[in-house]
Amino acid sequence: MDRDAVRALGVTLGLIVALAGAVAAIVLAIGLGDSEPVDVEIEEISRKARSDSTLASGDPLAWTPKSSDELADRATLGTSHVIYEKSPGGVIASVKRTLRWRDEIEAAAKTQDVDPDTLEAIVFLESAGRSQVSADGTPNSASGLAQIIPSTATSFLGMRVDLARSVELTNQINAALEKGKADLAGRLLAERRTIDERFDPERALEGMARYIATATDRFGTEELAITSYHMGIGNLENVIDAYVGGGGTAGSTAATVAQNEIDYARLYFDSSPQTNAAAYDLLAGFGDDSSLYSWRIRESRRILEAWRSDRASLEAEVDLATQKATLEETYHPEGETEVFETPGDVEAATGEGDLVRVPSDRSFGFKIAGQAGELASELDQEPELYRVLRPEALAALTYLAGKVEAVSGASEPLTVTSLTRDQSYQDLLVGVNAEATAEYSLHTTGWSFDIRRSYANDKQARAFQFALDRLRAHAILDYAYEPAAIHVTVSENADLLLDD
Repeated sequence: MDRDAVRALGVTLGLIVALAGAVAAIVLAIGLGDSEPVDVEIEEISRKARSDSTLASGDPLAWTPKSSDELADRATLGTSHVIYEKSPGGVIASVKRTLRWRDEIEAAAKTQDVDPDTLEAIVFLESAGRSQVSADGTPNSASGLAQIIPSTATSFLGMRVDLARSVELTNQINAALEKGKADLAGRLLAERRTIDERFDPERALEGMARYIATATDRFGTEELAITSYHMGIGNLENVIDAYVGGGGTAGSTAATVAQNEIDYARLYFDSSPQTNAAAYDLLAGFGDDSSLYSWRIRESRRILEAWRSDRASLEAEVDLATQKATLEETYHPEGETEVFETPGDVEAATGEGDLVRVPSDRSFGFKIAGQAGELASELDQEPELYRVLRPEALAALTYLAGKVEAVSGASEPLTVTSLTRDQSYQDLLVGVNAEATAEYSLHTTGWSFDIRRSYANDKQARAFQFALDRLRAHAILDYAYEPAAIHVTVSENADLLLDD
């Protein structure tokens, strides 16, 4: 499934509210063309969220042997925002710098019989095409076009690295540049390339190609080799061993991977605090986004391909992805998304089923704060008018809260502080809340909600972070930290939670 298909997973939803005994069961009707609507109860979504994240439990987000490609596509989109946010000089500038090395990349790829597009994507993500950069400003860290650390360069790749001299030269280069002595800096840079081959673009690319070729032999797949480029071969082998439980090993790592039909989507999505917890603990314990590296290389490769095939579309994508601190405008572009302008618009959308009332029921794992809709009286409305969401957003909130409760064991519900607003409400809020935007707000579309950054204990906080990150990897939501709350925006892909 390609990226456009992932974005288009949403279907038109209607709403039926049903009461069963003393329990308020919210039922969503999903329109499926000419077929009969499928009724899904929010109670059932909450139950599945509390399951062990396996197919047998009915979890709609569980990994299956047939779902790896789709899961990888979702994760490629869902975890991509950091690339747009942090590419030096912006994505387009980073693309242009990277493409200058294409001839050298192809030459290096040929020496090891690896895919040049893979090497190019790694260069884009690692250094953004900057051959003299170091991760923390010194050669003691990952350095050069391929961002290779000193120990890997010398012990694994056989590259020349006189680290002490490289550090000394780097200090001299920086001093020369500060004094405007460009000629001196140039001579020092040339000397550094000879004593630290990580700063020699051709040697760095050859080292990268050699790493990918060696790791591909080790794991049996290029995908896992790419994952190991940032995670480390030994660390990824430990994850695989933990996932198969030791008893599933078959001699070599490549044999184990083949015997168990392991790809990275399976390792990532089939590991959680509830399922294959040992593998999950290793992946979560790296603390440096190593577990997301595979997806970001896929996105980097897609970006470079898009530049070659349709620059205008890529530039439009970049513009959307950089409008906010999340992918929310990628999921719901301004001008293409319905905005509720007045209280009457919110009331009408609720009556038509485009918005659904959020239940005030702690059994779902969340409660609504009194501040939700607190400015309603200034518009001659009741707060309950604004305690609504798009059906998909309610499904995501329900799944999120249920998963947090299941993983943490905490009975204290999450607190929802803000839900849907209309533009007139948003305008009032701007005057009293410094976090409120005077620009396009996803709260005025019914796709966003905020959850208070206050937790029963550390375990609940960690479970909340896990659930947010996992749903983001599914491209179901994206989130941003605000001083008092987590701002969440749900994509149309949340209809996956509504499928029966």
